[in-house]
Amino acid sequence: MRVTSGVLRSWGIVVLLAADSAPAVLAADTPGCDRDSIDRASWRLTTRGVALAVTQPRHDWWDSFDLGKYADDLADLNLAVTRTAERALEIDPRNMMGHSILARQYLVLSEPEQADAAWGVVMGAGGQVVWTSTYYDVDGREWFFTAVGREGLRLYQWKQIAAVEKRGTAGILEFPGPDDERFWMASGGCIDAAVVPHAFVPWSDVREIRAGNWVLWFELTKPVNLTSGRNGKTKRLDELKVAFHGRSGTLEVYKPVGEEEPALRGRGPAAYNDLVRRTIVKFVDPERRIALPALKTGVGW
Repeated sequence: MRVTSGVLRSWGIVVLLAADSAPAVLAADTPGCDRDSIDRASWRLTTRGVALAVTQPRHDWWDSFDLGKYADDLADLNLAVTRTAERALEIDPRNMMGHSILARQYLVLSEPEQADAAWGVVMGAGGQVVWTSTYYDVDGREWFFTAVGREGLRLYQWKQIAAVEKRGTAGILEFPGPDDERFWMASGGCIDAAVVPHAFVPWSDVREIRAGNWVLWFELTKPVNLTSGRNGKTKRLDELKVAFHGRSGTLEVYKPVGEEEPALRGRGPAAYNDLVRRTIVKFVDPERRIALPALKTGVGW
């Protein structure tokens, strides 16, 4: 896939960031996170460029009355981030952040073949694919970083990664600006090695992954402790109910039984969650030890 939707509003950002450097000579080196080994323009695209694409204002207060606007805005954001990472790799394919971002984004955009190619590069180089995520049994208003690697899941509290914690409406976390380079490196799979994971779950401790409308359930053989960075409360869990951010749900019109007027109900991105879990196990569980129960969508999670 090559994203070509006029590259949307954020393409102007990409051009400005890349204009001060000529494309690097392509090399077959293994991708990595060493700043000195990656072309400057490519590096800036996967840090500052992605930050600007994510944090660009896309709606105002009046848009709250247009429920479909949020889905359109998220699609705009995902396309802009994807194209930014693609351009970064055109400049320098040694940039691990570009591959890791695309491994995540191609799943968000429902492009499984492109996702498989990106995952192959990342996993082959010993890298990781990172999502911001919500663990609902811990704190529905707190976000974690979930890093998926060959060895297992590494979980980081938001405050471990972000330089400053800022919350907006209803206490929802806000993404930092482009100056927080360490944050955007982490979101691209290059987490500072000095940061110790808040929790680690080896794949040998995962016996099943179920997919629902909004979340994935990782069934564990050994419990893990997770603490909310927002309120300090700790939960000991033998099941992780987690939403990997990136896709919104859809609204559908239906007629309630016994009612004259139609109503709206939301459906979560179940197909996205199913694609995420199947892609993960393809690369981390070649023995097919982890069970994947059939996807059965309905109301609720």
